[in-house]
Amino acid sequence: MLFGRKKRSIVRVLVVEDEPLIAFDTEHLLSDASYQIVATVDRVAEAIAVLRSDSDVDLVLLDVNLADGSGLDVARAAGERGVAVLFVTGNFPAEAMALAAGCLAKPYQQRDLIGAIEAIEANIAGRKTRRLPTGFRLFAIPDAAPVAPGPEIDAR
Repeated sequence: MLFGRKKRSIVRVLVVEDEPLIAFDTEHLLSDASYQIVATVDRVAEAIAVLRSDSDVDLVLLDVNLADGSGLDVARAAGERGVAVLFVTGNFPAEAMALAAGCLAKPYQQRDLIGAIEAIEANIAGRKTRRLPTGFRLFAIPDAAPVAPGPEIDAR
């Protein structure tokens, strides 16, 4: 493809956020950017239920501190299924690094959220990211997540 967009490997997103306004804004931002929202939930049990259902999820966008528990439990469940996790939080615990593909600090700009997802997608495909968004940390791919070979990119 000479012009146009590369095919995305991250399309279907599960949003786990217990602040309604942030959840609403995130859902609309991702929908406008052509991501499919599998579900938007605000509880650990609901998120794990979605992951255990037949729903195809490519990425979990996850707050660490939820009203009914820790997002770390959701991240573990996602890892068991080979689903990438992007923590979006103001309080990122060090032990979460082993469970996530990256972390974006709140508050963030909308373009930084999209950039963080694109950086994770590039990392999974084995491509380098030229610039990381403000407030974003990219981690090594967790062991539980299978790495599919990415398409060959001609860097002309």
